[in-house]
Amino acid sequence: MLHEYRDIITHMKENEAANAHFLHIFDKHNDLDDTITQAEGGKLPMTDMELEVMKKEKLLLKDEAYAMIVKYKHEQDL
Repeated sequence: MLHEYRDIITHMKENEAANAHFLHIFDKHNDLDDTITQAEGGKLPMTDMELEVMKKEKLLLKDEAYAMIVKYKHEQDL
């Protein structure tokens, strides 16, 4: 997720306490991505509706994480 911000994400991970909410969102996004990949590959049974809901949730998490990265980048002057 957001590979172009890998350095900033690493910087945020170094201070877990201050960025706990970001880390939660980041982990949840990655978990959803894994689940969606398994479902699309036929390894995990799921209805089209369930898959669509998960994809939308993943996108919302990505948007929230992006906003947090941009804010952190500005605050840290990175």
